[in-house]
Amino acid sequence: MVRAFEVRTTGQGLELITARVQALVTESGITEGLCTVMIRHTSASLVVQENADPSARVDLERWFKRLVPEGDPQFTHTTEGDDDMPAHIKAALTSTSVSVPIVGGRLALGRWQGIYLWEHRRRGSVRECVMHMGA
Repeated sequence: MVRAFEVRTTGQGLELITARVQALVTESGITEGLCTVMIRHTSASLVVQENADPSARVDLERWFKRLVPEGDPQFTHTTEGDDDMPAHIKAALTSTSVSVPIVGGRLALGRWQGIYLWEHRRRGSVRECVMHMGA
């Protein structure tokens, strides 16, 4: 079963999407199987990360900003702004998809895990995600 959904982002940062993904799993009626979510963009990504303490997300975002700074003079892909090429690199270093088992009709995430859409552009956007769920 395939479903699509959109996430409107307002700028750089991690957006928790676990509840939206779980709602589609529940709607599907699948009780055992695998859920794969893919983002259809190259300047945002998906990650499974800490969902209890917001400081973990803040630290991740700060670390990535230091790792891939905006305005690097070596970047040639700059027509969409100083944040575009760093966004592509951050997406390449993370992932465009995540897969989570479905057990008892629920995502089998760990106690402190959540699924996040990570927006890497400053301006934000409407991001499209596609989910595949199967037994």
